[in-house]
Amino acid sequence: MNNFKKIGLTALAGSLVATSVAYAGALTATGTAGVHMANSSQSAAGKTISMDNSVTFKGSGETDGGLNVSLSFELDSGVDTGTGTGPFDSHSVSIGNDSLGTVTVHGHGGSNSAAALDTTAAGDLWDSTLGISKKNDPEASASGNNLVVYAFPTIMDGLSLAASYASDGENDAGSTAYGGTYTGIDGLSLSFGKGSDNTTKNVDKDQTIMKASYAYGSFTLGYSNNDFDHTTVSSDQEVTSIDLSYTVSDSISISYGEETIEKTGTSSDIEVEGVTASYTSGGMTVKVKSVEATNVDHSSTAANNDNEMWKISLSFAF
Repeated sequence: MNNFKKIGLTALAGSLVATSVAYAGALTATGTAGVHMANSSQSAAGKTISMDNSVTFKGSGETDGGLNVSLSFELDSGVDTGTGTGPFDSHSVSIGNDSLGTVTVHGHGGSNSAAALDTTAAGDLWDSTLGISKKNDPEASASGNNLVVYAFPTIMDGLSLAASYASDGENDAGSTAYGGTYTGIDGLSLSFGKGSDNTTKNVDKDQTIMKASYAYGSFTLGYSNNDFDHTTVSSDQEVTSIDLSYTVSDSISISYGEETIEKTGTSSDIEVEGVTASYTSGGMTVKVKSVEATNVDHSSTAANNDNEMWKISLSFAF
């Protein structure tokens, strides 16, 4: 009897492997040939030169039942630095179709349905080697490994909705989030998201995201607000941002942005402002960014609390 079981299991395993190969589809590798030069007042090394160092492998296929299945896996040497977790970084599997919606399981590197919207209107200028410590970075609701995100099927034109669940943490309840974006009016984009972080017992953390942008002619004006409420009042935080961009031509664009990070109980707000310009010709893109920050430690009196940086990037698309 055991031999029959072994034969049956072997046959089933072979069938599953064959099925997986049949639905895998083509596997492609994508990356960017990019080089960068940057200078930061926070770096004793002076000007630094770097290059892009990640490649993403993607595969997709369709089952006989009409389900679209896709796989994404990033090979990134950067994750080895100080972590020992390389060489693989963000990876995910998606299953779904236009009628049922799509479920994506992020083994690593995914953002929950609220945090996926929380890039500031100015494009996260604060994240520019300005000496802002991690404890003062903009807060977000929980994502974590093995995050599950469900993108709803189309309910109405211009409206996209998603919900997510993160299981990592000490509480059995996990952490949930939802978010949506409406682009049904020409030139207008509106986003709203709300998420929780229940990774620590008896500590509630809630994130609320609101974003809006409107394009009129060559100009686009954007605004964002990221409000983070914590059980400990002194950990409450609010990040606001505005951005004005101007498209000079199909090849040239310029933008100016500001970000303010407020934290309860601190003496000063972190203020960040920057200018970004880009030029694209064929498959080549040149970007220049200049950013300044004041009160990077929420104090106007501490040493080294006003910093600046500039960066020039050259990338090629193939």
